[in-house]
Amino acid sequence: MPELPEVETYRLYLEGTSMHQRIENIEVEDPKLLTTTYAALTDALVGRMFTDTRRVGKNLFVMTDGAPIVHFHFGMTGDLAYYHNSLPRPRFARIVFGFAGGFSLGFLCPRKFERIGLVESIEAHLLRKKIGVDALDITPEVLFENLRRRKSPIKSVLLDQTTVAGIGNWIVDEVLFQAKVHPEKNAGTVTIGDAERLHAAIQKVLQTAIAREANYGQFPTDFIIHARQWGASPYAQADRHLQCPCGKAAVAQSRVGGRATYFCPLCQING
Repeated sequence: MPELPEVETYRLYLEGTSMHQRIENIEVEDPKLLTTTYAALTDALVGRMFTDTRRVGKNLFVMTDGAPIVHFHFGMTGDLAYYHNSLPRPRFARIVFGFAGGFSLGFLCPRKFERIGLVESIEAHLLRKKIGVDALDITPEVLFENLRRRKSPIKSVLLDQTTVAGIGNWIVDEVLFQAKVHPEKNAGTVTIGDAERLHAAIQKVLQTAIAREANYGQFPTDFIIHARQWGASPYAQADRHLQCPCGKAAVAQSRVGGRATYFCPLCQING
């Protein structure tokens, strides 16, 4: 599923290709991909231009010159493709914005879990969907308050988008590893020091992923994410157990809140 780094990459891509071009038409292959009606979408957007963007967590909002805001949700496998109309329509481009200059922006929906719709207010949408503060914007103090009032394993709490928006399964594992916090630690027992380390780790992991356009194979070798890629990992051993980047223990695997979890039993003590 596209996480915050991927959606930030899509936001930058859209800004670099599709701003300030008059929308001439919108093609929608399947109306079920819309959270509004096709008539409402075309009435609001045809003749308008995209003017600005904002990402909150995994949600992308695109502002226009006077129309309601367009909300993109990338579902499991969503992506964007900007192309000239003389070229074949990209595969899975099930929603296409056609611009006056002869180019189009395709919203790729391979598995049809992706959605586009209109919202009148970003803040009202976030409140209605119970989406918390974006992971790149949250402060250590707010993170601490959001964690300490919960009694569940900290991994499950961090995955809850009301706690912090935009970090999914692999990101939480990486954040916990970088902060040296065990994934099963009771969130209610965190200290302000824990929260500060977690906050710093969130920034490090997300900025690293964005800078590398979410190409995980290019991540630093001190990231535990390489344990998820057995064959390509620089820590792969002959017995197929993966060495933690600390070099002193094998990476452990478990399930926390039903999610596959990777951690170092030596670096991340549950205490």
